[in-house]
Amino acid sequence: MTETKDAAEAHAHEPHGERLGSRLNWLRAGVLGANDGIVSVAGLVVGVAGATTDHGAILMAGIAGLVAGALSMAGGEYVSVSTQRDTEQAALKLEKQELKTMPEAEERELADIYEDKGLSRELAEQVARELSRKDALAAHAEAELGIDPDELTNPWQAAWASFVSFSIGALIPLLAIALPPTSWRVWTCAIAVVAGLALTGYTSARLGSAGPGRAVARNVGVGALTMLVTYYVGTLFGITAG
Repeated sequence: MTETKDAAEAHAHEPHGERLGSRLNWLRAGVLGANDGIVSVAGLVVGVAGATTDHGAILMAGIAGLVAGALSMAGGEYVSVSTQRDTEQAALKLEKQELKTMPEAEERELADIYEDKGLSRELAEQVARELSRKDALAAHAEAELGIDPDELTNPWQAAWASFVSFSIGALIPLLAIALPPTSWRVWTCAIAVVAGLALTGYTSARLGSAGPGRAVARNVGVGALTMLVTYYVGTLFGITAG
């Protein structure tokens, strides 16, 4: 008994359950949003820098890219998560109706789910019965739909998270190319972008409990290729326009 109590106390600080998964998903989405901001705006400002040395033109292009990208990300997340929330609410409404009209059949269905997961029939029926007495909707939503009725997805939260994370990521290449002298702009931006992408790659890998090496290499490789291509495209158009 003492060992069980000690083990419980030792792990009391650790988050468990659906809330942990939800937080990790939001963190991962934030990291990916920052990553998109870095790559998108880096490609834009480096491309413009390849076409012109005009500081004002580069800065305005970067700001426009930051604002447009952040709003696009936020709008996309809002629409996507709103659709998901509508689907969740519709599923919960149907489940609530079924529990009202045929509670016994629903309890048997819940027992079937737990039996399929490995419980004996007798234990599955007992679990289904006790969970149904406590909160039938929550029990069925979790087992059948994978939904927590008290923690539905929030489109506004998703939109703001995407807007903020994209903007923070986009500031890295924007500031790195706007602040240094002309001869150092592109190289300073490239170094800052590589560092930022290495950080987001490492963070996303750790959140997913994966090895960071491949994620960092993939992130940095994509960003470097983006800047290389856009720089030479900008140079080509700059020469043509000149």
